Amino acid sequence: MVFSSNLFLFAFLPIFLICYYLTPARGKSLLILGFSYGFYAWWRPDFLGLLVGVTGVSYGVALAIGASSDDAGRRRLLTLGVTLNLLALGYFKYANFGIDSLNIALHSLGLGPVVMAHVLLPIGLSFYIFHAISYLVDIYRREAPPARNFVDFAAFIALFPHLVAGPVLRYHLLAQQFRSRVHSLDRFAQGCLIFMVGFCKKVLVADAVAPLADAAFAAPVPTMADAWLGASAYTLQLFFDFSGYTDMAIGLALMVGFVFPQNFNDPYLSGSITEFWKRWHMSLSNWLREYLYISLGGNRKGVVRTYINLFLTMLLGGLWHGANWTFVIWGAWHGALLAAERYWTARFGPSGWPHWLRVARTLLLVMLGWVVFKATDLGAALRMLGGMIGLNGVAFSPAVDYQLMPDRLAVMVIGAGLVCAMPWLKRHASGPSAYLIVPLFLWAVATLSSQSFTPFLYFQF
Repeated sequence: MVFSSNLFLFAFLPIFLICYYLTPARGKSLLILGFSYGFYAWWRPDFLGLLVGVTGVSYGVALAIGASSDDAGRRRLLTLGVTLNLLALGYFKYANFGIDSLNIALHSLGLGPVVMAHVLLPIGLSFYIFHAISYLVDIYRREAPPARNFVDFAAFIALFPHLVAGPVLRYHLLAQQFRSRVHSLDRFAQGCLIFMVGFCKKVLVADAVAPLADAAFAAPVPTMADAWLGASAYTLQLFFDFSGYTDMAIGLALMVGFVFPQNFNDPYLSGSITEFWKRWHMSLSNWLREYLYISLGGNRKGVVRTYINLFLTMLLGGLWHGANWTFVIWGAWHGALLAAERYWTARFGPSGWPHWLRVARTLLLVMLGWVVFKATDLGAALRMLGGMIGLNGVAFSPAVDYQLMPDRLAVMVIGAGLVCAMPWLKRHASGPSAYLIVPLFLWAVATLSSQSFTPFLYFQF
């Protein structure tokens, strides 16, 4: 089940909200847990057992860590809990990738392949594994006490607004909210508005430009026009799709009193790659910094090690996104850029370029990375990059030209304008003017009902 579906809008959500507000305070966490499990099991009921297993193991190990006074024992328990979570992630997410890579190597040696049944990736696995790991590490670091109420903890892991695609949250930031949170008409209305904004981003912008991106990336020999159109369309699609999902998640949570942190802050207006990663998918960036970069040593082990840690953090962050060499290369690209920027700033000081030029440079580097991120394999990525520099001609190819509809191109222009105008809109779209989103939301609902199903892009991660 996804937020941008008639089933969710007209059945699941209203039934949940009615039940939630009719349930006494002491039973709300149990109700959230039940509906969240139902939300998750709608796709594949058999994978609900994995979610419950991860929750139970993490809860038990955290209690043992909290009860232990022996540092060595606490480390062993942390290692056990993190290892079990990573084993689940590794098997379901990377088994196919590992076997395929092994078979390529065996084929080059003239040996037969290893045969293994295809492993299906449970939706949302990467996100709830990250939630479980961060919880265990926080307990080990004594940044939070272990949860005493299993239902509250299980509801945190399974909370349906963030279950399948984030934001990536830390338990201690929500623990107090599970014990006590504010319910008010103003907060509910604000949540509805944020949800509607995200819904419009997804349906009216991201889904509208998706055919242009898909056609360009599917072109057998993309021309310069194909490649730049495809890269631009995907840059807009990914932002409006994922930030739209995040807005919907934040809005849904606010409807029932939970306050989630911001996840996007106008990332395409960043003046550097370093700034970009402080403004794009901020909850994941914070997670990678807190639990990977710092664990690797951060900047505490010398200048060279700092550059290596930056690179490794982004490399592993790329691999987290998917079991494909394209994600590894994308992570390495951003890791190398972060390390290079840190070196350049330390050696020569801040850039003297005008701000608009720094933004344009950063956006270009991000777009080149998105080409690799979107491509099905490295060969497809190289064809797109070759097309961007004109190796395959200039004009649109027939494979892309038939998708060039005026309404789609108009949405691309509007989307680009919204990216640039977003800071102004945040400052001025408040009070009664904010409710102008309502007719757009109704238009988006009508559009959704007339088009084919399009899942959120980050569901695949």
